[in-house]
Amino acid sequence: MHVRVRLFASLREAAGTELVELDLPDGSTAEEAWRRLAEAHPSLAGRRRSLAVAVNRRYARFEEPLAPDDEVVFVPPVSGGGPPSGPAG
Repeated sequence: MHVRVRLFASLREAAGTELVELDLPDGSTAEEAWRRLAEAHPSLAGRRRSLAVAVNRRYARFEEPLAPDDEVVFVPPVSGGGPPSGPAG
């Protein structure tokens, strides 16, 4: 089956791409998609523990099976984002 994996933020930078298309055996899970992605992009391999996964724009578990043409997003941790505190200079 064919799935699309979108990468954002630090994952996109590490892989050098924002979209990866994978062909996986029927019944594959998001975990298996991650393994295949990490094989193709070794710079991602050590990041699995801190990720969440979304399938078709809904958070999912890594153990859930994927379906053909699913869109998988591995979500890296988010930090910061607010304006700096203190006096403006």
